[in-house]
Amino acid sequence: MTQTPAMDAQTAFTGTVPPEGDDRLDEARLTAWCADHVAGFVGPLSVSKFKGGQSNPTYRIDAPSGPYVLRRKPFGKLLPSAHAVDREYKVQAALSATGYPVARQYGLCLDETVIGSWFYVMGCVDGRTIWDGAMPGATPAERRAHYFAMVDTLAALHAVDPEAVGLGDYGKPGNYFGRQVDRWTKQYRLSETETMPEMERLIEWLPQTLPEQMRISVVHGDYRIDNMIFARDEAKVLAVLDWELSTLGDPLADFTYFCTAWAQDNGGRSGVKDLDRAALGIPELDEVVAHYCARTGRGNVPQIDWYLAYNFFRLAAIIQGIKKRVIDGTASSAHARAMSERVQPLAALALSHAVLAGA
Repeated sequence: MTQTPAMDAQTAFTGTVPPEGDDRLDEARLTAWCADHVAGFVGPLSVSKFKGGQSNPTYRIDAPSGPYVLRRKPFGKLLPSAHAVDREYKVQAALSATGYPVARQYGLCLDETVIGSWFYVMGCVDGRTIWDGAMPGATPAERRAHYFAMVDTLAALHAVDPEAVGLGDYGKPGNYFGRQVDRWTKQYRLSETETMPEMERLIEWLPQTLPEQMRISVVHGDYRIDNMIFARDEAKVLAVLDWELSTLGDPLADFTYFCTAWAQDNGGRSGVKDLDRAALGIPELDEVVAHYCARTGRGNVPQIDWYLAYNFFRLAAIIQGIKKRVIDGTASSAHARAMSERVQPLAALALSHAVLAGA
């Protein structure tokens, strides 16, 4: 029997595999580093690599003192400012101190002689990851509760005062969308492999139509259902993962990125556009917007199609970077090649929302 795409994603991205080739780490050096820098660490350790994730390679470390997670920069030539594991460590350490749901941070290593790249070690949170926005096996009430828990957790992030938690210098506060459009345009150009008319139109249109920024917060940058760990038996987010794209900026960037799920088909991943949401118990987009606005004291989210166009443009630029690494032979995941084929469809989707927004 053919597996459903939902099963494929859950199976393909869940669990670990033995590291091979360049993914192997020097366990002796790593053990010595952990003994010196990870509070309470007791060796020896063993290393396995998580199957999910295309960007910063992520490992499970098992030791007598418990399980840990290690994230490192990829080896090889990298784009400027990409794969900033030091920033991931800084933001999670700051948020952890406030009680926000992130993994405990144990240590950051900027000495490339230990395993060949920068890395950090954090706690391994016991819970479950949901790769499929349809949440197979859940009841309608459970799905609805999980979706609103995700919105509540995002609203809580946007309520954190960056200055008060030592993140006042974590990014430039103003003109967030202008800087982001410029950044992702440059990143796209650095990894461009062919000319895409849709991307050319967006690169021209987006800077001319930037929305006014009204608030500043920590933004996660990749907030979606499979970037968090949920409690096994309740609708509660235990840890938000993958802070590589986080910075200071406009919280609407985060929220509307989460909203892109309602503009994408499921395919076993986070999209919910083609699902029977009413039957499944998944809230409609206007309900999600109203819930976020109530939690954050907003009146509304105006011109949401502009934000969706921006988010799909940014996603296309990010995946173009993966596509370039596939071509160069430095992509870290076996799933990177399939993902790299999504650039053009995402660019077309971005342009379709830009047209709805007046392009």
